[in-house]
Amino acid sequence: MIVKQSPAKINLILKVLRKREDGYHDIATLMQGISLYDEMKFSLKGNTIIVKCPGSSLPENEDNIVYKAAKALFSYVSYSSGVEITINKKIPIAAGLGGGSSNAATTLVTLNEMLGCGCSKEDLVRIGSKIGADVPFFIFRETAWAFGIGDRLQIAEDIPFMWFVLVNPGFEVSTKKVYENLKLGLTKRIIKYTIPRLKKVPQVSGKLSNDLEKVTLELYPVLFKIKELLMAYGALGSLMSGSGPTVFGIFADEKAALKAAEELKKANVGSVFTAHSI
Repeated sequence: MIVKQSPAKINLILKVLRKREDGYHDIATLMQGISLYDEMKFSLKGNTIIVKCPGSSLPENEDNIVYKAAKALFSYVSYSSGVEITINKKIPIAAGLGGGSSNAATTLVTLNEMLGCGCSKEDLVRIGSKIGADVPFFIFRETAWAFGIGDRLQIAEDIPFMWFVLVNPGFEVSTKKVYENLKLGLTKRIIKYTIPRLKKVPQVSGKLSNDLEKVTLELYPVLFKIKELLMAYGALGSLMSGSGPTVFGIFADEKAALKAAEELKKANVGSVFTAHSI
Protein backbone atom coordinates (compact mmCIF):
# COMPACT_ATOMS: atom_id res chain seq x y z
CA MET A 1 0.00 0.00 0.00
CA ILE A 2 1.13 3.54 -0.79
CA VAL A 3 -0.19 6.62 1.05
CA LYS A 4 -0.19 10.01 -0.69
CA GLN A 5 -1.17 13.56 0.26
CA SER A 6 -3.50 15.24 -2.24
CA PRO A 7 -3.40 19.06 -1.90
CA ALA A 8 -6.03 21.76 -2.38
CA LYS A 9 -5.56 24.89 -4.49
CA ILE A 10 -6.79 28.46 -4.48
CA ASN A 11 -7.16 30.90 -7.37
CA LEU A 12 -5.29 34.13 -6.62
CA ILE A 13 -6.49 35.60 -9.92
CA LEU A 14 -9.30 34.28 -12.13
CA LYS A 15 -10.22 36.16 -15.30
CA VAL A 16 -12.95 34.81 -17.59
CA LEU A 17 -11.88 36.11 -20.98
CA ARG A 18 -14.65 34.87 -23.27
CA LYS A 19 -17.32 32.27 -23.87
CA ARG A 20 -16.31 29.90 -26.63
CA GLU A 21 -18.47 28.43 -29.38
CA ASP A 22 -18.16 24.97 -27.76
CA GLY A 23 -19.84 26.28 -24.59
CA TYR A 24 -16.66 26.36 -22.51
CA HIS A 25 -14.95 29.55 -21.31
CA ASP A 26 -11.41 30.74 -21.93
CA ILE A 27 -9.80 31.80 -18.67
CA ALA A 28 -6.55 33.17 -17.30
CA THR A 29 -6.00 32.07 -13.72
CA LEU A 30 -3.14 32.06 -11.22
CA MET A 31 -3.38 28.81 -9.25
CA GLN A 32 -1.60 28.21 -5.96
CA GLY A 33 -1.30 24.85 -4.19
CA ILE A 34 -1.84 25.01 -0.43
CA SER A 35 -1.09 22.81 2.58
CA LEU A 36 -4.62 21.48 3.02
CA TYR A 37 -4.63 17.81 2.05
CA ASP A 38 -6.78 14.76 1.49
CA GLU A 39 -5.09 11.47 2.34
CA MET A 40 -5.22 8.77 -0.33
CA LYS A 41 -4.28 5.09 0.04
CA PHE A 42 -3.50 2.90 -2.97
CA SER A 43 -3.32 -0.91 -3.04
CA LEU A 44 -2.90 -2.97 -6.20
CA LYS A 45 -5.28 -5.90 -5.79
CA GLY A 46 -8.01 -7.84 -7.54
CA ASN A 47 -9.12 -7.16 -11.09
CA THR A 48 -11.51 -4.23 -10.60
CA ILE A 49 -11.29 -0.57 -9.56
CA ILE A 50 -12.59 -0.03 -6.03
CA VAL A 51 -12.94 3.51 -4.61
CA LYS A 52 -13.78 4.07 -0.95
CA CYS A 53 -14.67 7.46 0.57
CA PRO A 54 -15.40 6.81 4.26
CA GLY A 55 -17.37 9.54 6.03
CA SER A 56 -17.97 11.40 2.76
CA SER A 57 -20.97 11.98 0.49
CA LEU A 58 -18.89 11.20 -2.60
CA PRO A 59 -19.97 8.31 -4.87
CA GLU A 60 -17.93 5.12 -4.62
CA ASN A 61 -18.55 3.99 -8.19
CA GLU A 62 -17.69 4.99 -11.77
CA ASP A 63 -19.17 8.47 -11.13
CA ASN A 64 -16.23 9.28 -8.84
CA ILE A 65 -13.51 11.30 -10.61
CA VAL A 66 -10.84 9.07 -9.01
CA TYR A 67 -12.46 5.99 -10.57
CA LYS A 68 -12.44 7.80 -13.94
CA ALA A 69 -8.75 8.68 -13.52
CA ALA A 70 -7.75 5.11 -12.68
CA LYS A 71 -9.82 3.75 -15.57
CA ALA A 72 -8.29 6.28 -18.00
CA LEU A 73 -4.72 5.38 -17.02
CA PHE A 74 -5.40 1.63 -17.10
CA SER A 75 -6.87 2.04 -20.58
CA TYR A 76 -3.92 4.16 -21.76
CA VAL A 77 -1.32 1.59 -20.65
CA SER A 78 -3.47 -1.53 -21.26
CA TYR A 79 -3.38 -2.65 -17.61
CA SER A 80 -5.99 -5.29 -16.83
CA SER A 81 -5.70 -5.89 -13.07
CA GLY A 82 -7.29 -3.84 -10.27
CA VAL A 83 -6.67 -1.26 -7.56
CA GLU A 84 -8.31 -0.24 -4.31
CA ILE A 85 -8.20 3.48 -3.51
CA THR A 86 -9.36 4.97 -0.21
CA ILE A 87 -9.87 8.74 0.04
CA ASN A 88 -9.94 10.34 3.47
CA LYS A 89 -11.41 13.77 2.73
CA LYS A 90 -10.20 16.89 4.52
CA ILE A 91 -10.74 19.28 1.59
CA PRO A 92 -14.39 20.44 1.47
CA ILE A 93 -16.38 19.12 -1.52
CA ALA A 94 -17.58 21.46 -4.35
CA ALA A 95 -15.85 24.31 -2.55
CA GLY A 96 -13.68 25.97 -5.19
CA LEU A 97 -10.55 24.25 -3.83
CA GLY A 98 -10.06 21.61 -6.52
CA GLY A 99 -10.23 18.61 -4.20
CA GLY A 100 -11.67 16.22 -6.77
CA SER A 101 -9.25 17.32 -9.49
CA SER A 102 -6.36 16.94 -7.05
CA ASN A 103 -7.50 13.41 -6.14
CA ALA A 104 -7.69 12.51 -9.85
CA ALA A 105 -4.21 13.93 -10.51
CA THR A 106 -2.75 12.13 -7.47
CA THR A 107 -4.31 8.91 -8.78
CA LEU A 108 -2.73 9.30 -12.23
CA VAL A 109 0.72 10.15 -10.84
CA THR A 110 0.69 7.44 -8.16
CA LEU A 111 -0.56 4.62 -10.38
CA ASN A 112 1.99 5.61 -13.02
CA GLU A 113 4.70 5.18 -10.34
CA MET A 114 3.28 1.98 -8.83
CA LEU A 115 2.84 0.23 -12.18
CA GLY A 116 6.09 1.53 -13.67
CA CYS A 117 4.14 2.75 -16.71
CA GLY A 118 6.80 5.26 -17.71
CA CYS A 119 4.22 7.91 -18.70
CA SER A 120 5.75 11.37 -18.92
CA LYS A 121 4.25 14.38 -17.14
CA GLU A 122 3.01 15.51 -20.58
CA ASP A 123 1.27 12.13 -21.09
CA LEU A 124 -0.45 12.42 -17.71
CA VAL A 125 -1.50 16.03 -18.38
CA ARG A 126 -3.02 14.89 -21.68
CA ILE A 127 -4.98 12.12 -19.91
CA GLY A 128 -5.93 14.42 -17.02
CA SER A 129 -7.24 17.25 -19.20
CA LYS A 130 -9.99 14.93 -20.45
CA ILE A 131 -11.09 14.19 -16.86
CA GLY A 132 -11.29 17.72 -15.41
CA ALA A 133 -10.08 21.25 -16.16
CA ASP A 134 -7.96 21.56 -12.99
CA VAL A 135 -6.40 18.09 -13.16
CA PRO A 136 -3.38 19.21 -15.27
CA PHE A 137 -2.46 21.84 -12.65
CA PHE A 138 -2.23 19.23 -9.90
CA ILE A 139 -0.09 16.97 -12.13
CA PHE A 140 2.12 19.99 -12.88
CA ARG A 141 2.57 20.57 -9.10
CA GLU A 142 3.93 24.13 -9.47
CA THR A 143 2.36 27.51 -8.84
CA ALA A 144 1.13 28.23 -12.34
CA TRP A 145 -0.90 30.33 -14.70
CA ALA A 146 -3.55 28.32 -16.52
CA PHE A 147 -5.01 29.46 -19.82
CA GLY A 148 -7.60 28.25 -22.32
CA ILE A 149 -10.03 26.01 -20.43
CA GLY A 150 -7.32 25.52 -17.79
CA ASP A 151 -5.28 23.04 -19.80
CA ARG A 152 -2.41 25.31 -20.93
CA LEU A 153 -0.01 25.83 -18.03
CA GLN A 154 2.88 28.22 -17.49
CA ILE A 155 5.06 28.30 -14.35
CA ALA A 156 4.40 31.45 -12.28
CA GLU A 157 7.82 32.92 -11.54
CA ASP A 158 8.83 34.42 -8.17
CA ILE A 159 5.45 34.10 -6.40
CA PRO A 160 6.22 34.65 -2.67
CA PHE A 161 5.56 32.20 0.15
CA MET A 162 2.22 33.07 1.81
CA TRP A 163 -0.04 32.14 4.72
CA PHE A 164 -3.79 31.81 4.25
CA VAL A 165 -6.92 31.44 6.33
CA LEU A 166 -9.80 29.75 4.50
CA VAL A 167 -13.45 29.75 5.49
CA ASN A 168 -15.87 27.27 3.96
CA PRO A 169 -19.51 28.08 4.83
CA GLY A 170 -20.60 24.45 4.56
CA PHE A 171 -22.72 24.42 1.41
CA GLU A 172 -21.80 23.31 -2.10
CA VAL A 173 -21.81 25.59 -5.15
CA SER A 174 -22.40 24.39 -8.72
CA THR A 175 -19.64 25.69 -11.02
CA LYS A 176 -22.04 25.21 -13.96
CA LYS A 177 -24.67 27.42 -12.31
CA VAL A 178 -22.14 30.18 -11.57
CA TYR A 179 -20.90 30.24 -15.18
CA GLU A 180 -24.49 30.25 -16.46
CA ASN A 181 -25.17 33.38 -14.40
CA LEU A 182 -22.03 35.12 -15.65
CA LYS A 183 -22.97 37.88 -18.08
CA LEU A 184 -20.52 37.29 -20.87
CA GLY A 185 -21.10 37.56 -24.60
CA LEU A 186 -20.08 34.90 -27.09
CA THR A 187 -17.02 36.00 -29.04
CA LYS A 188 -14.66 34.39 -31.52
CA ARG A 189 -12.01 37.02 -30.80
CA ILE A 190 -9.02 35.82 -28.76
CA ILE A 191 -8.52 38.17 -25.82
CA LYS A 192 -4.96 38.83 -24.70
CA TYR A 193 -4.11 38.80 -20.98
CA THR A 194 -0.92 40.37 -19.65
CA ILE A 195 0.57 38.53 -16.68
CA PRO A 196 1.31 40.89 -13.76
CA ARG A 197 4.61 40.71 -11.84
CA LEU A 198 3.98 39.45 -8.32
CA LYS A 199 7.16 39.08 -6.27
CA LYS A 200 5.99 40.28 -2.85
CA VAL A 201 3.00 39.41 -0.68
CA PRO A 202 1.47 42.96 -0.81
CA GLN A 203 1.67 42.82 -4.63
CA VAL A 204 -0.27 39.55 -4.65
CA SER A 205 -2.89 40.78 -2.17
CA GLY A 206 -3.31 43.97 -4.19
CA LYS A 207 -3.99 42.04 -7.40
CA LEU A 208 -6.51 39.51 -6.04
CA SER A 209 -9.45 39.23 -8.43
CA ASN A 210 -12.05 36.68 -9.45
CA ASP A 211 -14.61 37.33 -12.19
CA LEU A 212 -16.88 34.61 -10.73
CA GLU A 213 -16.98 36.15 -7.25
CA LYS A 214 -19.67 38.73 -7.99
CA VAL A 215 -22.04 36.03 -9.30
CA THR A 216 -21.56 33.69 -6.33
CA LEU A 217 -21.75 36.50 -3.76
CA GLU A 218 -25.08 37.60 -5.23
CA LEU A 219 -26.37 34.01 -4.94
CA TYR A 220 -24.98 33.61 -1.38
CA PRO A 221 -24.72 36.98 0.43
CA VAL A 222 -23.24 35.33 3.57
CA LEU A 223 -19.92 35.30 1.70
CA PHE A 224 -19.80 39.12 1.94
CA LYS A 225 -19.77 38.77 5.72
CA ILE A 226 -16.96 36.21 5.62
CA LYS A 227 -14.84 38.49 3.43
CA GLU A 228 -15.45 41.41 5.79
CA LEU A 229 -14.50 39.32 8.84
CA LEU A 230 -11.26 38.16 7.22
CA MET A 231 -10.27 41.76 6.53
CA ALA A 232 -11.34 42.85 10.04
CA TYR A 233 -9.08 40.16 11.53
CA GLY A 234 -6.01 41.31 9.63
CA ALA A 235 -6.08 39.83 6.14
CA LEU A 236 -4.02 41.80 3.61
CA GLY A 237 -6.60 40.85 0.99
CA SER A 238 -9.56 38.49 0.68
CA LEU A 239 -11.08 36.60 -2.25
CA MET A 240 -13.37 33.72 -3.13
CA SER A 241 -11.55 30.75 -4.69
CA GLY A 242 -12.78 29.35 -8.01
CA SER A 243 -16.58 29.34 -8.27
CA GLY A 244 -16.79 29.25 -4.46
CA PRO A 245 -18.01 29.18 -1.87
CA THR A 246 -14.68 29.01 0.03
CA VAL A 247 -13.24 32.44 0.82
CA PHE A 248 -9.61 32.98 1.80
CA GLY A 249 -7.51 35.77 3.25
CA ILE A 250 -3.78 36.36 2.79
CA PHE A 251 -1.81 37.01 5.97
CA ALA A 252 1.61 38.49 6.67
CA ASP A 253 2.85 35.49 8.66
CA GLU A 254 1.83 32.32 10.48
CA LYS A 255 1.17 34.09 13.78
CA ALA A 256 -1.28 36.54 12.19
CA ALA A 257 -3.02 33.72 10.32
CA LEU A 258 -3.44 31.54 13.45
CA LYS A 259 -4.78 34.49 15.46
CA ALA A 260 -7.34 35.34 12.76
CA ALA A 261 -8.37 31.68 12.47
CA GLU A 262 -9.14 31.54 16.19
CA GLU A 263 -11.35 34.64 15.95
CA LEU A 264 -13.15 33.30 12.89
CA LYS A 265 -13.91 30.01 14.64
CA LYS A 266 -15.68 32.01 17.37
CA ALA A 267 -17.73 33.82 14.69
CA ASN A 268 -19.31 30.49 13.67
CA VAL A 269 -19.39 31.25 9.94
CA GLY A 270 -18.20 27.85 8.75
CA SER A 271 -15.18 25.53 8.74
CA VAL A 272 -11.91 27.42 9.20
CA PHE A 273 -8.55 26.22 7.87
CA THR A 274 -5.05 27.65 8.12
CA ALA A 275 -2.62 26.79 5.31
CA HIS A 276 0.47 28.02 3.53
CA SER A 277 1.53 27.97 -0.10
CA ILE A 278 3.31 24.86 -1.38
